[in-house]
Amino acid sequence: MPSEHRATVRWERTTTDFDAKTFDRNHVIEYDGGEHVRASTGPDYGGDPACVDPEQGLVGALASCHMLTFLTVAAIRKLVVDRYEDAAYAEVGKNAAGKMMVSRMVLRPRVVFGGPVQPDAATVTALHEKAHANCFIANSVRSEVSVEPQC
Repeated sequence: MPSEHRATVRWERTTTDFDAKTFDRNHVIEYDGGEHVRASTGPDYGGDPACVDPEQGLVGALASCHMLTFLTVAAIRKLVVDRYEDAAYAEVGKNAAGKMMVSRMVLRPRVVFGGPVQPDAATVTALHEKAHANCFIANSVRSEVSVEPQC
């Protein structure tokens, strides 16, 4: 049975007018666990830079999913991970039809292993490849996704 995941997006007009160039883009995303995230468009599109924009949310979801899958793969192989950090980013561009899209996302994970076994670079790369192949979010997007382990 497939699992379900829900989010509620709430926005309300705060100005007397409703103009495409000036309407308030800030909104809230509520998750089932009770977490609330302040969101907006990116600053380049009139949004609030203090809020999460959808592109950041997408690359954050991808990086989080890859990390969780990587940690599971490492644990199954009896490798101990002490720390994991990823400086992921997304690029916005146009697709073949000229429509704006998140055209590329790059993950740059840096993993620190503990325990008696310290995997070599080839093993870490193989772990990332397996994580990428099994990451739910990576398997759900059309954008190019690159994983560049930072050893």
